[in-house]
Amino acid sequence: MHNGSVINEKAVESMKIAVIGGGINGLCSAWLLAQEGHQVSLYEKGKLMSATSMASSKLLHGGLRYLEQYQFSLVHEALQERKWWLEQVPGLTRRLPLLYPLYQGLSRPRWKLKLGLTLYDVLAANRGIGRHRWLSPQQMLHCSPTLNPKGLKGGYLFFDGQMDDQALGLWVAERCKELGVGIFEQSPVSKVDIEGHLELQGKQERFDLIVNAAGPWSSQLLQRSGLQAPQQLDLVRGSHLLLPPMGRYGHMLEVPGEKRIVFVLPYQNKTLLGTTEVRQSADEPIRCSDQERRYLLNLFNHYFSNHMGEDDILQEYAGVRPLLGGSEDASHASREYRLVRQGQLLTIFGGKWTTARALASAVVKKLNK
Repeated sequence: MHNGSVINEKAVESMKIAVIGGGINGLCSAWLLAQEGHQVSLYEKGKLMSATSMASSKLLHGGLRYLEQYQFSLVHEALQERKWWLEQVPGLTRRLPLLYPLYQGLSRPRWKLKLGLTLYDVLAANRGIGRHRWLSPQQMLHCSPTLNPKGLKGGYLFFDGQMDDQALGLWVAERCKELGVGIFEQSPVSKVDIEGHLELQGKQERFDLIVNAAGPWSSQLLQRSGLQAPQQLDLVRGSHLLLPPMGRYGHMLEVPGEKRIVFVLPYQNKTLLGTTEVRQSADEPIRCSDQERRYLLNLFNHYFSNHMGEDDILQEYAGVRPLLGGSEDASHASREYRLVRQGQLLTIFGGKWTTARALASAVVKKLNK
């Protein structure tokens, strides 16, 4: 296993850089900046990998459903990054077989799914981890015996990656420490400015560059600092339930009557069910609501004969995703990222877990311009 880097060019001179946020985007940015020879300090208001970045669906994936929104470059980038994580950190990642069952009366016809999965394979190119194929109803039920057979027309088998998101982020933190990054937990930054000043616990320090990687709280930090937020963020809560184990195949399922997709995945000898998409503010508590719990259980019981109730829930968790704003429907909000430079302050808006290292590469390139 080696650290690897997506950076080829070297910065002209070493800079003193602060990274705000100990989620996966902040950690990857600190890692790649330190690889360039910069003196990097990372500040996290709580503990590393303790908020959004540990509340994902645990998938390293290109995002098959993003093809419907024509986000081809995002999917291509994510598929390349998926393979990198799988190759470099095999102890915390794995290839996951996924079933996409087709039923009579659902919204996506077989030809559309075939087209999408073919494009998914093409965009992965030589970084693919297995090509999709069609399964008959009998083959689907052989793979997933508790799947509802009524109206089942068959389905597709394809592959994506799965990870332990928190442990993988902490692996990146170890790579940062090896390169001399100073990591400061329980260190909430109260203010920043475009001259590179950072205020922490009443003290001010100046940096050549500040990277605001605070995720859902990046706009809050700007507002608190009296700065304009140049990009609107939609904060979308995603809740997940952990249920008893039910097999080795994952499932990608259409929500009846909606365009949304929900995953049912094997994860650490449990079944992970998620996610929801509920808009919320940065100040609201981040937790699974009763309505979300019912929504997910109803979806599960629609597709599987081994019905689950609230007493079967082993654990639940929720996280807030910072999505680029502007879409009325949260499920259509972009998962791409945008970097905005204001003087000596660079703010990261948006992004998804799988592409965190590519985002960090863009941070370095923005710095070197």
